Amino acid sequence: MTAKVMSKTPRRGFWKLSFSSGARKRVSIRRDVAALSMPVLLSSLFQRLVSIVDIFMVGGLGAAAIAATGLGQLLIFVVMTVFWGVATGATVVIAHLWGAGRRLEARRAAFASCLLCALLAVAATLCGLFLGGQVAHFLGASSEVLAFASEYIRLVFLYFAFTAGLNILSAIMHGIGNTRTPMQGVILVNILHVLIAYPLIYGHFGFPKMGVVGAAYAINLSELCGFLYLLVQALRKGYLKVGRPDLTLLRKVWDIGYPVALERIAQQSGQLFYSKFIIGFGTAAYAAHQIGLSIESLSFMPGAGMGIAASTLMGQALGARKLKRAHLSHTEALRLAIMVMAAMGLLFFCLPHQLIALFTSDPEVIEKGSVFLRMVAFSQVPLAVAFVYAGSLRGTGDTHYVFLVTLASMWGIRVLFTWIVAVPLHLSLYVVWGVFLVDWLFRAAAFAWRYHKRDLHGVSI
Repeated sequence: MTAKVMSKTPRRGFWKLSFSSGARKRVSIRRDVAALSMPVLLSSLFQRLVSIVDIFMVGGLGAAAIAATGLGQLLIFVVMTVFWGVATGATVVIAHLWGAGRRLEARRAAFASCLLCALLAVAATLCGLFLGGQVAHFLGASSEVLAFASEYIRLVFLYFAFTAGLNILSAIMHGIGNTRTPMQGVILVNILHVLIAYPLIYGHFGFPKMGVVGAAYAINLSELCGFLYLLVQALRKGYLKVGRPDLTLLRKVWDIGYPVALERIAQQSGQLFYSKFIIGFGTAAYAAHQIGLSIESLSFMPGAGMGIAASTLMGQALGARKLKRAHLSHTEALRLAIMVMAAMGLLFFCLPHQLIALFTSDPEVIEKGSVFLRMVAFSQVPLAVAFVYAGSLRGTGDTHYVFLVTLASMWGIRVLFTWIVAVPLHLSLYVVWGVFLVDWLFRAAAFAWRYHKRDLHGVSI
């Protein structure tokens, strides 16, 4: 009897020790996810606030100014697709190298990514300067909107290199695991942007009244300062190994990044066509659409933050061959994203009129925008699932699949249905808006299926 008792006692102690060890590991990973994702969340929030503040600031100039500013921002987002691809490739490659202890190679990959970004920025600037106005006209902008949009588009593309520089330097730091410094840079951009935008748009404190053009100058000057801050910090902390670019590492960055670029191109080009359908419902509808997107983008931040955290932690864990930690990191990021974005959805559903009224006093815009916000409230949980699963898949290097799903959902569901069904049948604006919910439900299911089918044992970068 004594022997039996003694034989069981160590076993109970063993399970208690194992449980405690597992619980401690989960708490540790939860802290890592929060430590990485919270600065990314705030960075994304403040980065998006630059665009939101522009929409908010020009709101006093009328619906045409709102539509013109939103149109210019949309073109920037479309061009940024390529740079988001390079940035994701840099984050994943650097995370794997850093997790494997290959720090010098990680620094070389960072420098090579910066050079590639600089070359692409020159090409993007030229395209924006010479084609931006024509694209705005193609999208169906009225002459009143074009009068505001043309100069705004020209100016933001003239200084586009600073936007691209902020993006790639932030991505490099994310791969290393430093998300605080990019957050500080973006906060600096926001503070300067607010201080510069208001007097330039409305002509206060001795500055000339420049309207929408003033908003463009405010973005350019503030992002210049943010870029310089991140560059100095990257050099000071030794994140960049300046020298001859390593073409092998650059190819790894590109191989992972170009499907992300294609994914973003599919997303943003589809968004352009989708916006063209919305413009067809009138200026008030498009203004409501832009304001609604600006408000909804606040809810993207938690999902995007958790997605980047999942990608970084997944890459570092796989680089160190810690597969269990990789899975736990994904689970914790998903849990946090769903909790936060579900709360945002509840806010959108309960207070849509109050949120839209912060941006405009136009009753028609408020009415349409309120319906839009109530509809997007139901997409928040699918968005959270899609963001985190996509981030984890990117962390494994599986960017081709994410691209194919995005292409199928954006063009096969959102654009094609609107073009073939909604427009010919003269369905309402609200039906056209409702298609994006089906889009995100499809993505969430497709990404989750792929992740749970993927074997992480053979993953290498």
